[in-house]
Amino acid sequence: MKKLCLLVCMSLGLSATAIAEGDAEAGKAKSAVCAACHGPDGNSMIDMNPKLAGQHEKYIVKQLTEFKLASQTGGEEGRNNAVMNGMAAPLSEQDMKDLAAYFSSQEPKAGETPEQYVEAGRALYQGGDEPRGVTACIACHGPKGNGMGLAGFPDISGQHATYTASQLKAFRSGQRHNDMNGMMRDIAMKLTDEDIEILSNYIAGLH
Repeated sequence: MKKLCLLVCMSLGLSATAIAEGDAEAGKAKSAVCAACHGPDGNSMIDMNPKLAGQHEKYIVKQLTEFKLASQTGGEEGRNNAVMNGMAAPLSEQDMKDLAAYFSSQEPKAGETPEQYVEAGRALYQGGDEPRGVTACIACHGPKGNGMGLAGFPDISGQHATYTASQLKAFRSGQRHNDMNGMMRDIAMKLTDEDIEILSNYIAGLH
């Protein structure tokens, strides 16, 4: 009987660990080191660094996990970034979940789309470019850019245009290769510099 009780307790303990979720309050305390680049509430003031406020928890955990993987494999696997690799290297799985819970709970600050990008941006974002085989962004990221958390598609609404453009170019060159099934690489390879400029500025104003 004692052995049975022990097994049950161990099983319950393992189950609790397996389904442990992020703690936003713990994440707030751990996020102090992130603030210099991403802002204390995840609303980065530096346009080359992404806004994290309101981002899907699952997506944040995925990126941190892959930054850590890149740090362990010399950039051969995961998502390679000289700064983020070092930041993610010491994080535990629970640290990542806590940070994700905190940043996802923060209110994102809306950006703006310069007037000259509105019409062309809307056409490309919502309709893509069938002759060139460019898939419409709305298919995965939604009409307001909020993405789909369960599917792993990030919220890109209100993101800094400079950051979005840099990531589209990284996907296009293959420098960034942690997208599901190469979806973003396939799309970005068909985008011109002008397309990227238009899309990144249009996305900045989505909310």
